[in-house]
Amino acid sequence: MCRTGCVVLLVLFASLGNMGCGREETPKIVLDSARPAAEAPRPDVKLVRFAVGGMITPKEGMGYYRDFLRYIQEKIGRKVEYVDREGYAEINEMLQSGQLEAAFVCSGPYVDGHSQFGLELLAAPQAYGATVYYSYIIVPRESAVASFAGLRGKRFAFTDPLSNSGKLVPTYMLARMNETPESFFEEVIFTKSHDKSIKAVALGVVDAAAVDSLIWEYLNATSPEFTAKTRILEKSPPYAIPPIVVSRDLAPELKEQLRQTLLEAHTDPKGQAILRQMRIDRFVAIPDSAYDSVREMQTWIARQKAGK
Repeated sequence: MCRTGCVVLLVLFASLGNMGCGREETPKIVLDSARPAAEAPRPDVKLVRFAVGGMITPKEGMGYYRDFLRYIQEKIGRKVEYVDREGYAEINEMLQSGQLEAAFVCSGPYVDGHSQFGLELLAAPQAYGATVYYSYIIVPRESAVASFAGLRGKRFAFTDPLSNSGKLVPTYMLARMNETPESFFEEVIFTKSHDKSIKAVALGVVDAAAVDSLIWEYLNATSPEFTAKTRILEKSPPYAIPPIVVSRDLAPELKEQLRQTLLEAHTDPKGQAILRQMRIDRFVAIPDSAYDSVREMQTWIARQKAGK
């Protein structure tokens, strides 16, 4: 039987701790999601409120994202405020209500936001020469499991409920098997972070997890303490990389100013240096159609549920 809840999460986070030391302290996971709402837009303040949800580097790289927001601030000539929110659903709600102007989000939340309230693409990172990433299904290195089907009755870690690589992809894989997470796994938890999912597998807190390939590969190359204790069981097809998005109601001139700053950052020595630390080659324009494969998975799952 699948069980999710705060008791499981408390045990998990007590076991995991922090993934490593970054340039700034990693934000702590807060089980109580109730937080003060961000201030409503004020016409007398020229402010761009920016949330960082979908990252292509581990949480330890958050300092570099903050550096990049300061870089954007310098380029556009108005204050850019970092808004700390952990869940994709909350970030989308804030984008919809006008409490955020822009955000780094995952592919799944972009697709949801685009259909629900007209969320717009601004640009997408190109990393390691491509604008795609994968979902890795990982298990402990010594696990005897040989295929995804062999995970029946095991403990499994998702990241965020709206994550593409950390939730939608493995759910779609199960749907193709006429299964759901509840029917297939013995226990499911949400870690809220690919870093923590990797560590949960490495420490044996869970038997398997679905994680972002870019983050697993980054950690495997830079600090493999935990990735070395895991094994990639399956690799998904490629999906369009998590983008930067903006509110539909953002002023067109500001939207274009932000877009050009992103697209030209790699041509500026200071911008290039920050991007290199973020493991981003450059930002590029990306069409909405690049995310159609995510929509197709969502549609397939919805049709299967409707047919039952």
